[in-house]
Amino acid sequence: MILIITVLFSLFYLFQINKMTFALCQSREIPEEKQPKIYRTVNILITILILSFYLEVLLNV
Repeated sequence: MILIITVLFSLFYLFQINKMTFALCQSREIPEEKQPKIYRTVNILITILILSFYLEVLLNV
């Protein structure tokens, strides 16, 4: 049950972070060739954050 809730939360959270990253790229006028690197970095960091959150919850339950 916790896995399903975490996956749904993670997808929603990742989508929101990508929307904010897009807004950042637009407001700062970041060139198109640098944007994939920014998205990749943000998505990897958020994925690490989500995995560590899941492990913390899993080990404390």
